[in-house]
Amino acid sequence: MITPNEIKSKAEKRYISFLQSVVEGISFTAIVILGNKKPSKNISEYQSELKALLANSKEQKGFGYTVKFQTIKKKDIGTQDIPTEISFQTETDFLKYLHKEKEVAAFRESTKIILTEFPELKDWLVKYPQKVIDNQDKWDDILKVCNYCKANPKPNLYIRELPIQVHTKFIENNKFIIKELLDVLISEHINQNKKEFEKRFNLKFAEPLVRFRILDKNIAQTYFSGIDDLSIPVSQFEQLNLPIKRAFIVENKMNILTFPVINETIVLFGCGYGVEMLNNIQWLDNIDLFYWGDFDTDGFQILSQFRGYFPFVKSVLMDKQTFDRFFENDIGIPTKIKTILNLTDEEQELYKLLKDNNWRLEQEKIPQRYVNEIIINE
Repeated sequence: MITPNEIKSKAEKRYISFLQSVVEGISFTAIVILGNKKPSKNISEYQSELKALLANSKEQKGFGYTVKFQTIKKKDIGTQDIPTEISFQTETDFLKYLHKEKEVAAFRESTKIILTEFPELKDWLVKYPQKVIDNQDKWDDILKVCNYCKANPKPNLYIRELPIQVHTKFIENNKFIIKELLDVLISEHINQNKKEFEKRFNLKFAEPLVRFRILDKNIAQTYFSGIDDLSIPVSQFEQLNLPIKRAFIVENKMNILTFPVINETIVLFGCGYGVEMLNNIQWLDNIDLFYWGDFDTDGFQILSQFRGYFPFVKSVLMDKQTFDRFFENDIGIPTKIKTILNLTDEEQELYKLLKDNNWRLEQEKIPQRYVNEIIINE
């Protein structure tokens, strides 16, 4: 025989579909749960099961489920009224049984307000009614944000600059729900290929910084009052207009500081796989680019990644001669990457050697005098 716990579980599973019907304006119809589990073959156990079932029914409690019986003759327990159907005949019975009366009242009010302001959110409400409940105490402020963004789909401001009367951290703390709504409300204005909230919705954000050093003292003096070691937002780096002819990208901050003086040249900190932030720097297409990474699988994978942005980039100090001269039998980190890399034949051969043997030679183990000699001659 079906138990009270099983009825509770099945009723809870019907709750979301009930909420969906509320959004769609569908009148309540009886919720039926089949009770056709076989009763115990022991008369004493059967009576105990039946007692527990009825104790939680509308008949006993004044609300909740109604039990429908069918008189059946059983070999083991004789002629008995066997429960065949459990049903909630009214909305009140259903909600009071689940202790959801107040929650649904608030849900109705919230959905009414949301649909009054944004009827286009109806499909979203039908699909995600639980999210309405999960954010029950936030809807006034959420809708303030939605109204502003619909009227100003490309604000080009930082989140905390937005002239919306909400707590300063409200948007930051509720990005997920706001994102889902704005995806519907201003879909024609968003950057669909961006996952980050600020980039997706045309907001300013804390940009990554590009760390670079100007190796030409005359350029440093002329443009930056002699300052040669700088870190600036990537969008500002993109706007630089300096008389340089080459740039070196390195993976060790100390190498930026110890690079030799070279005319018309800068050196940048690549930030490992973070070299992606240089992808849109168009003026890099017009100068000679050199990449110097560690002798390990990551170093060559980053070189391959960077060459995907700038096909003409050359590797420097990443050759077999340099490796053989300074390698100290250091062990690297194994890689499972099987993708064919964008490397020259010589680079590919060295990459395979490093990968097969899990070897590594870090940049800082190459003497500065040797580095200067190679770099200056590039």
